[in-house]
Amino acid sequence: MASGPLTGTKIVEFQGIGPGPFCGMLLSDLGADVVRIDRAGSGGRPASPANVESRGRRSIALNLKDPADVETALKLIEKADGLIEGFRPGVMERLGLGPDIALDRNPKLAYGRMTGWGQFGPLSQAAGHDLNYIALTGALGAMGRKGEKPYPPLNLIGDYGGGALYLAFGLLAAILHARSGGEGQVVDVAMTDGAASLASMFYGMRAMGVWTDEREDNLLDGGAHFYDCYETSDGKYVSIGSIEPQFYALLLEKAGLTDSEFQSQMDRSKWPTLSEKLAEVIKTKSRDEWCDIMEGTDVCFAPVLSLAEAPSHPHNVARETFIEIGGVVQPAPAPRFSKTPGEVQRPPATPGTHNEEIIADWKI
Repeated sequence: MASGPLTGTKIVEFQGIGPGPFCGMLLSDLGADVVRIDRAGSGGRPASPANVESRGRRSIALNLKDPADVETALKLIEKADGLIEGFRPGVMERLGLGPDIALDRNPKLAYGRMTGWGQFGPLSQAAGHDLNYIALTGALGAMGRKGEKPYPPLNLIGDYGGGALYLAFGLLAAILHARSGGEGQVVDVAMTDGAASLASMFYGMRAMGVWTDEREDNLLDGGAHFYDCYETSDGKYVSIGSIEPQFYALLLEKAGLTDSEFQSQMDRSKWPTLSEKLAEVIKTKSRDEWCDIMEGTDVCFAPVLSLAEAPSHPHNVARETFIEIGGVVQPAPAPRFSKTPGEVQRPPATPGTHNEEIIADWKI
């Protein structure tokens, strides 16, 4: 049985990659009944426990070039609160599953469309990936060390932050609107739009004259000595984010920084020199030694952990931030709810496993 605040909400998810499945996972983790329409035949992904983003959903395999299967998809859409699709603009229309047809069959439907460039615009039909989308928004150009090329911040900003999370947010907003008496509608999620939205604070800081386009020259991009990562004596790293004066004072105390220059915290002209001096001090001890000194204090400190290390950290263990399913360690459902906690409903499904069950359960 589903558990979570979205229990009773029905979502149709068209098979995709990356941010689409991640959005489906988030909704399922919070209790939604998410039915994934997989491609019939060899197009489906294998049901491996390691396909973490595929967890929680039932699968129905359909041939969307077959009119009978298209009709089955439309019958599912008739019963759904929301729909997720991540094809290039025009593909769903060519399949006979575009928003005009879908909303005609289900006027309350939240029709979620996620692409990199959006449903319109000069680039809307071009291929792309996370790195390209965040490059266009200014976000990528703001990250990296001075004098070096920008570095890819995994695909967290475009695909997942600007894409999947905005799709989940937009879809649920549209569902709430429809349930309160409004009409169904299309939710156009472009990863460029989402990544730009995520950068709102930095555009504001730039307008105020407190952020420059020079990398490693600003408060939060590694320019400030008190907001950066530093190597320890054992070749590992720690993160320090002592922005507020009281936290910065504690950093100086814990690190034994008595040089009077460190009292000029916000003097940007001194940041490069102070970064070098702080780096020398941090490198005198191991990561674990610095954890003993700073972790759990108001320094704003944390060790930089690997993916292998993170699940074993005492804080993550205490909060059960990670769970194990089928021998695969993976993040637990988030966020947490006091009355309606979410949970993983089932392991990843082999495409087509639930055809008969879904047809019977959704009464189509």
